[in-house]
Amino acid sequence: MSDSSVYLFADKVLKIQTADEEAENEYLMMKWLRGKLVIPEVLAYEKNNGRSYLLMSKIDGVMACDDCYMDNPDLLIELLAKAIHMLWEVDITDCPSIINLDKKLEMAKYNVEHDLVDMENVQPDTFGGEGFNNPQELLDWLIENRPKEDLVLSHGDFCLPNIFFSEDKVSGFIDLGKICAADRYQDIALCYRSLNDNFDGCYGGRVREKLNTDRFFNELGIEPDWKKIRYYILLDELF
Repeated sequence: MSDSSVYLFADKVLKIQTADEEAENEYLMMKWLRGKLVIPEVLAYEKNNGRSYLLMSKIDGVMACDDCYMDNPDLLIELLAKAIHMLWEVDITDCPSIINLDKKLEMAKYNVEHDLVDMENVQPDTFGGEGFNNPQELLDWLIENRPKEDLVLSHGDFCLPNIFFSEDKVSGFIDLGKICAADRYQDIALCYRSLNDNFDGCYGGRVREKLNTDRFFNELGIEPDWKKIRYYILLDELF
């Protein structure tokens, strides 16, 4: 539901969007994360006539969905897991933005009640058929089935275009409007979905060989909790 416009210059990026809670969160968290995580440096921030203007430095490298990494899935998965661990390593003791499930579900409720769910941009099996009948039914299920939380620093929209690599290293994170302290499976779930969508040809139209997602969880050093992965993918459908 982003309405942002992004203008790229040689060494800077200007992001213009509605001056809402997400835009303010991006600015505040980028200032707080300075020196804690590889993100753009805030050069200027202004609000005027309901719009926010964020001028920042430009991240080196290419998106994780660049062909040079999509064609090397083992390296891609290794670097994505490294990026997630970089987020987890940030101490969230004094994090200024905490979006736990209490707040997240309230935000989802607002979107459902105000008809803000983008039904044109959901996974094909979420609604209809054997899925949910409508967003309200999905929201009710999410409330009734909420899992226990384990808060870490979460990007909030951990998809391949938002993670940059350079010289086979993680060079930065962008699109930080949703970054906050949240459950660790928020990023795991959206990264897992993004990997599958990109390899299945949902973006760019090129279908690649079936991805070995076991390697992703091995690199993370966890046994996947499939119930939580499904939960956070479904929760994201309401945003």
